[in-house]
Amino acid sequence: MKIVETEQELRACYPVMKELRPHLESEDAFVAQVMRQYEQQYRILAVWNDGEVVALAGYRYQENTVYGRFLYVDDLIAAEVHRSRRWGALLLEKLTVFAQEAQCARLVLDTGLTNVLAQRFYFREGLLPGALRFGKALA
Repeated sequence: MKIVETEQELRACYPVMKELRPHLESEDAFVAQVMRQYEQQYRILAVWNDGEVVALAGYRYQENTVYGRFLYVDDLIAAEVHRSRRWGALLLEKLTVFAQEAQCARLVLDTGLTNVLAQRFYFREGLLPGALRFGKALA
């Protein structure tokens, strides 16, 4: 498990991220977007197995008046063929350590209301719903 640092490592993450974010049109577009997000302190923590990315978590540190300082998990996915091997749990454990080391008050993530399998996983890992997020598409 390591934080992705190079463009080559980032490209190796694309197939797994594409499973979670099918709207990502190409590897090049993914790399460009993540590079922009790096300017906002976004990072990817990836699990490698036999030279292949099998799971990843995209995250960033944020601060607001709701939580104070917190670690926000943008993305959390294990490749479908590598699920049920506890990769997601290991990523969440490491992100929890990162959050504690950074003196964050919380670890926060969002999931779709219809994503029942992810919700079951989050409950099992000790994450509890604390809010219902509302939004409006602008484009």
